[in-house]
Amino acid sequence: QVQLVESGGGLVQPGGSLRLSCAASGFIFSIGPMGWYRRAPGEQRELVATIDNDGSTNIANSVKDRFTISRDNAKNTVYLQMNSLRPDDTAVYYCNALIRNTIANWRDFWGQGTQVTVSS
Repeated sequence: QVQLVESGGGLVQPGGSLRLSCAASGFIFSIGPMGWYRRAPGEQRELVATIDNDGSTNIANSVKDRFTISRDNAKNTVYLQMNSLRPDDTAVYYCNALIRNTIANWRDFWGQGTQVTVSS
């Protein structure tokens, strides 16, 4: 069974930084795009950033100058470096990956979510 395990969330003051990590494990043939989404209280889930396995990225305009997404294909891990955090970045952040977990089947997998709270 494939699992995505996130880490790195927490409480940070405005202007601070956090780095989220998400490692995929289990029976994996290959991994396609990986990414981060978030859901703020009372809001719908929104895309934060995605990265293909060739390194090309797509980053939401609201975080483009502050967040960076990267991945280590050898470790099946995606990262989200978040700088200059603001209170409106407060949300549960979810990792997502398109994974080939059988010879013929690609499937979307999600992590359990990690809370990021930006507050003084």
